[in-house]
Amino acid sequence: MRVFKKYQSRGFTLIELMIVVAIVGVLAALAIYGVRKYLLNAKTAEVRNAVGQMAKDAKGAYERESMPSTILAGGNSAAVSNNLCLTATNKVPDGEGKIKGQKYQSTAAEWSIDEATPGKGFACLRFSMSDPQYYMYEYTGVAGATQSFKTAGYGDLNGDGVTSAFSLSGAVTGGIVFVSPNFLEAKPEE
Repeated sequence: MRVFKKYQSRGFTLIELMIVVAIVGVLAALAIYGVRKYLLNAKTAEVRNAVGQMAKDAKGAYERESMPSTILAGGNSAAVSNNLCLTATNKVPDGEGKIKGQKYQSTAAEWSIDEATPGKGFACLRFSMSDPQYYMYEYTGVAGATQSFKTAGYGDLNGDGVTSAFSLSGAVTGGIVFVSPNFLEAKPEE
């Protein structure tokens, strides 16, 4: 005859519960790190995209023909000239305090401040941003015998006063604009 136990062993031991809690803790720590990395990558995508677009715009501006707009007399010709855009008057926004740990909504006027001066700044590049931005943008163009440019974005995502920088440079060699193949990044995790 069988003996029936009124109560069978049910439940988990304390050790089993502690192991489950430890595993959940490790997974949570990994998830937090992964989410943080994902968010940082999403925010730095803004600056990489914008700086890359400014470099493409600088190359495009150089390839646009610029010549005098005067009327040519019969039998005369005008020389075609290619020029890089000159340095923008200001950064957008104009100070790091406006992007320190926060987003900044720029205005169209900030991007078009050099519009009255042909061949200068963001207006020459035909670059602007309409969405709120985490980064401050700068364009530097050098004309003359050695034409070159630098596009850059600076940010302080966590507001601790340490600034990250992303930039692309380019130069004209033999009438062709060459752009650096990769971003120069300084403290990209800031």
